[in-house]
Amino acid sequence: MENKLKVYRAMNEITQEDLAQALGVTRQTIIAIEKNKYDPSLNLAFKIARHFKVQIEDLFIYKDE
Repeated sequence: MENKLKVYRAMNEITQEDLAQALGVTRQTIIAIEKNKYDPSLNLAFKIARHFKVQIEDLFIYKDE
């Protein structure tokens, strides 16, 4: 799964640390998601989408492997 988290974070001028605090996760989690090294849980994915007021499909792109 790919994502556009870094793009949305930049568009909203939010640091990784600020986003992590808002979501209740570590900065390392945000870094790992942005680098596509970690797929967030469905709960976290919805929290992220809700934070940016977008649909989950706008942030996360499913790629069948």
